[in-house]
Amino acid sequence: MGKMAVIAVGGNAILEADETGSAEAQLENIRITCSHIANMIKKDFTVVITHGNGPQVGNILLRNDIAEGIAPVMPMDVCVAESQGQIGYMIQQTLLNELKKIGIKARVTSLITQVVVDPNDDAFENPTKPIGPYYPESEAERLARKKGWTMMEDVARQGFRRVVPSPEPKEIVECETIKRLVQGEDDRNIIIAAGGGGVPVIKTEQGLIGAEAVVDKDFASSVLATSINADMLIMLTDVPCVAINFGKSQQEYLSHMTVAEATKYLKEGHFPPGSMGPKIVSAINFLENGGNEVIITTPENLEEAMDQKKGTRMVLG
Repeated sequence: MGKMAVIAVGGNAILEADETGSAEAQLENIRITCSHIANMIKKDFTVVITHGNGPQVGNILLRNDIAEGIAPVMPMDVCVAESQGQIGYMIQQTLLNELKKIGIKARVTSLITQVVVDPNDDAFENPTKPIGPYYPESEAERLARKKGWTMMEDVARQGFRRVVPSPEPKEIVECETIKRLVQGEDDRNIIIAAGGGGVPVIKTEQGLIGAEAVVDKDFASSVLATSINADMLIMLTDVPCVAINFGKSQQEYLSHMTVAEATKYLKEGHFPPGSMGPKIVSAINFLENGGNEVIITTPENLEEAMDQKKGTRMVLG
């Protein structure tokens, strides 16, 4: 078995902010990303793919609201599971097609994945995770009044989004299944797991129950990568690499960063919680728990980032 990499695909790499959300648009974005992942697999990497679901689960919840009184309203955990099925299907079909183009035979499987969270997590009292479409301020205020939603401004995209609780993931329920599939003698199993950060569940005396929350996919990807003893964690996002002083005149891109440097920059406020912060914290956690390296870049730069020519590479130190 070659090196194992968990690849976290950002939700905006599947559906960009200014797109309609059609199946065709999402499939085309996924095709571009999967063409680069296929090239990694060709180089003998064992791959587990995770993905975001912010725009998609937001649209599912929006359809919930519009159809209220006509169709039963589904709770948040069921909507997250629905998004896992939708996006997982698109990725597994598209990746199979891209692998076929380059002569690689493999099995790609999506796994509905549950992630345990703590019911006493402070996140349930402080919603911060953005989901769904962007709204102008007047519409955001109307929705907040009508539906009781918590809305947060995204200055970079000049709009407001709904935010929901985002508790810390504690464990991946299906971890052992994923591990057996990717660490077996046959290393041609490619698994799509922990989509949208996983379906948030709480342990009770009666068993698992769903939680009204969305888990950050980067945090869940880090927990998953550690749990299955992955060598690498790769986070594909909408910026070519990590930067300090982002958006300022003294902005500086970082091609290489140690955990010590990342921790310092994090404390200095270079990586806000609503943008690069979760990725950096996830990277630090993975490296401090046995991971070898982390790469942060765009899907288009993946191959060159693997050769340390683009993107940001993080290591312990």
